[in-house]
Amino acid sequence: MGLNTATFDYILCNGFRQKWEASVIPRSDADPNGRPRLGRRSLSAEGALGLICHYLCSAMSETALQQIFALVPSTVSRYRRFAQKILRATLRHMPEAEIAWWRTVEECEMDSEMVRLRHPLLEAAMGTIDGLNLATAVSDDPDVENATFNGWLHGHFTSCVLAFAPRGLIKGCVLNAPGSWHDAKVARSIYDKLRNKTPAGYYLVTDTAFPRGDRSISGRIQAPLKSGQQVSDDPEEREALLARNRQLLSFRQTAEWGMRLLRAGFARLRVPMDINDPEGRLELLELMNRFGFLNSITGFKHWHLENAENGVPREADSADTTAHGRMFGEHF
Repeated sequence: MGLNTATFDYILCNGFRQKWEASVIPRSDADPNGRPRLGRRSLSAEGALGLICHYLCSAMSETALQQIFALVPSTVSRYRRFAQKILRATLRHMPEAEIAWWRTVEECEMDSEMVRLRHPLLEAAMGTIDGLNLATAVSDDPDVENATFNGWLHGHFTSCVLAFAPRGLIKGCVLNAPGSWHDAKVARSIYDKLRNKTPAGYYLVTDTAFPRGDRSISGRIQAPLKSGQQVSDDPEEREALLARNRQLLSFRQTAEWGMRLLRAGFARLRVPMDINDPEGRLELLELMNRFGFLNSITGFKHWHLENAENGVPREADSADTTAHGRMFGEHF
């Protein structure tokens, strides 16, 4: 994922520079309420933004960052963490980096119409949903180690679930859930939005891992046929069912493309995440989901990420966390 100078300047001038120059870099021997000493800093706002972009879009070690930016190890770690928090705060207040669920029938119909242009048998399909498992370091705490171990994948992971619109936008996501949880459990907040915040008749397309037979969610989740599933003996009915099944399978693949684009754009996701830093892990995941909007400025396919209630960006609150508290989980 590359950034041109226009994109870089756009972020820099829409809050990042102001926050960098107005905030004191946290350290044990500095007054957090004092005045920033910009002349004594090793990096300007431009350098700090370049540092965090290098970190997010590559899998390089901090040693490589030290060489590129000519900084000592302690300075790289401190500046990188500080710039990451500033970038998160900046993106949270940029309209292009917001995340919001479908709000109106008109919005649902617009996305459904786009789906029908290519998949005419999928009436009222408005998007797709899928899970994403990211490698996580092993914890010394047996409870946390057990929570992150995924028996199906035979490793330790952090789980996320993302909902995509056909326009390439992320419309909802659950981040930083335990890797041992099934995608259907991780996606409970998205199920709640389908039940309570989605206009009647519209649905998401997913794979067969997501349950869709529960009465409260019936019709809101649709998936291709399972292997070996019985079909009608009537030739016409069977052909109609299989034709629609092929379109469901084709449209569901767009969620896989979205996940692949996220992994390809942010090489940091290939590095096992720190299990002992839940806040930093959540911060990293949120940044990478919001950061995808940059390609809209450079003219490439992008995600529009929204996190707003009634169009007003909000900070995440304690109600967004799962039963594991701040250790795991947040949804948008």
